[in-house]
Amino acid sequence: MTPDADMAVQAPGEASLPSCPAAGGDSDDLIELLFFAYRDFVGDPDRILAQYGFGRAHHRVLHFVDRYPGLTIAELLDILRITKQSLNRVLKDLIDQGYVEQQTGTSDRRQRLLFCTPSGRTLTADLTRVQVRRIVRALDAPSEDDETESGREARAASAQDFLLAMIEPAERAAIRRLMARRTTGRA
Repeated sequence: MTPDADMAVQAPGEASLPSCPAAGGDSDDLIELLFFAYRDFVGDPDRILAQYGFGRAHHRVLHFVDRYPGLTIAELLDILRITKQSLNRVLKDLIDQGYVEQQTGTSDRRQRLLFCTPSGRTLTADLTRVQVRRIVRALDAPSEDDETESGREARAASAQDFLLAMIEPAERAAIRRLMARRTTGRA
């Protein structure tokens, strides 16, 4: 049986989706806009990080360690989906320069719990500030349909729904649980 001409090649376990138009279609435009949005979204903190000799990997580690104090190395590896070797290099930089500290676990002394130092929290706040500014500016961009505060909230909820939908379905519950840890103050 041959696949329908209207169906895209699918990864194992993925539902069949219509194929993207060859050029100029809405899907192509969204993909291109995501590339440009990501470029600018990470470009702002990249300029700050360069002053410290750090890169995007340092930013990701700082982000999650700051948001989830006491995060274990195993949890961080799971979140970032990088190798232990890659994390060790970045973590060593951040620890040696005084932005992150490791503490031994209280119930399991083999665990290494990660915390931002005051310098790490300050740097993370600077990086977050430029990204929040970009997000707020985008959400505040008036819509022809609704320029009210409720319209801004609806745009934010719509953006969150879209980004969550971009995450692999099997991973969404784990992401929600992780984010709930931050909102409830648990680490």
